[in-house]
Amino acid sequence: MELKRNGTQPSGKGPDEYFTGSVRIDPLFEAPAPARVRGAIVTFEPGARSAWHTHPLGQTLIVTSGCGWVQSEGQPKLEIRPGDVVWCPPNERHWHGATPTTPMTHIAIQEALDVRSSNGWKKSVTNNTKLQCRRNKRSMCNQWKTSTPL
Repeated sequence: MELKRNGTQPSGKGPDEYFTGSVRIDPLFEAPAPARVRGAIVTFEPGARSAWHTHPLGQTLIVTSGCGWVQSEGQPKLEIRPGDVVWCPPNERHWHGATPTTPMTHIAIQEALDVRSSNGWKKSVTNNTKLQCRRNKRSMCNQWKTSTPL
């Protein structure tokens, strides 16, 4: 058994080639072989987001605070809030991040095929990209309109 104490693993800045805006990554765990699962707490400041990317074995996101968006290629973007759990299927191109006015934190859990293949990073999601959003009646986010650029 191995215990990783809170605060013993250093936080890192989300790399600029994979994220837009201010993103902090706090590693939680990376299981030793033959296990392949790893997890991290990812915090997006307002307006920050990931680039388009895929995961060869899928990814689970558990929203813990704030308000954000997630979008799969060809689909409208969806609002996500604390308690929401998002499953991104294997190799599905997607992005996730905070709304322009509210930070968002989630736990990201994914498996790797090998040491270097838990993500397939694509191009950045730009401020000029027009993305659709479905609003939920119990929205915690600030007011914003559909079809508005990020």
